Amino acid sequence: MRLTFSAAIVVAGALLEPGETGAASAQTDSARRAEVVAHVGPSRTILVGEVEDRLSAMPAFQRATFGDSPAAIRRRFLDEVVVRESLLLLGAEAEGLGQKLPSAYAVDRARSSASIRAIRSRIGPASAIPMRDVRAYYEENRARYEAPERYQIWRILCATREEAQTVLDLATKDASPKTFADLARDHSQDKATRLRAGNIGFVTEDGTSNEPGLRVDPAVVRAARSVRDGEIVAHPVPEGDGFAIVWRRGTLVASKHAMEDVAAQIQEALWMARVKNETDGLVSRLRASKLRDLDQRLLDGVDLDLSHTRRRVSAPGEDSGR
Repeated sequence: MRLTFSAAIVVAGALLEPGETGAASAQTDSARRAEVVAHVGPSRTILVGEVEDRLSAMPAFQRATFGDSPAAIRRRFLDEVVVRESLLLLGAEAEGLGQKLPSAYAVDRARSSASIRAIRSRIGPASAIPMRDVRAYYEENRARYEAPERYQIWRILCATREEAQTVLDLATKDASPKTFADLARDHSQDKATRLRAGNIGFVTEDGTSNEPGLRVDPAVVRAARSVRDGEIVAHPVPEGDGFAIVWRRGTLVASKHAMEDVAAQIQEALWMARVKNETDGLVSRLRASKLRDLDQRLLDGVDLDLSHTRRRVSAPGEDSGR
């Protein structure tokens, strides 16, 4: 579609040649930045400050691609980037692309992402988080950075010593994960682990497992510590009212990280938490003040088979499936 619109370009002296006009030097910086470089269409104005801000955010090597002098850079950037974008925006408005799929989704996503970028900019970089905050986080979460030695243990809990000895003989005869898993399924009294080869996870010396809700008798851990990785304890281990067959599968050595070693990692974690809190807070405030007439019952009628709509929302030039 051919577009008809007026785009009158009025170049301000402050943008082009320093010294071309003596009046600009007498103006305050805010007044100078508020001068109009160009009018595009009926409502779009391009200000000196806008061009300055966009040029200052550009790396020097990239600015150099627009010319070999400051005047050439300013002129070409204005013409080939700022004005061109404004003219294309007029074309998009004339086509009504802001209300059509998929460009409408892209516009919404760009605005949403811009809000998050603004929040991140306001918070500042992760490296700016003070060390006192890092130290407080480290002390509150010391267990994350100081871990004792842990043992991966598979165990089958049997009701009697006789059953346990029988299971142990079968397990040692064919010490394979499949055999141990089958024996755990058929004999273990521990319903939480019987269907996963008796795996109780990585366990500390006091019997605490990394698996939520799991804990074993410390006697099982002591028995596992008496053998090497990959070995099955040679006798049934008393555990409560039963007897356990214990297989030490592996070991995680103790670790300790000083605060200085994890400071950057903690700063990043704190930064991400602050961005999330700010973002969630903004969404909550906007939800309270802007969201209305929410009827989730209508979601019951939403068609989740969207295959028939894909061709309709595909971008120009994309494969339509023909």
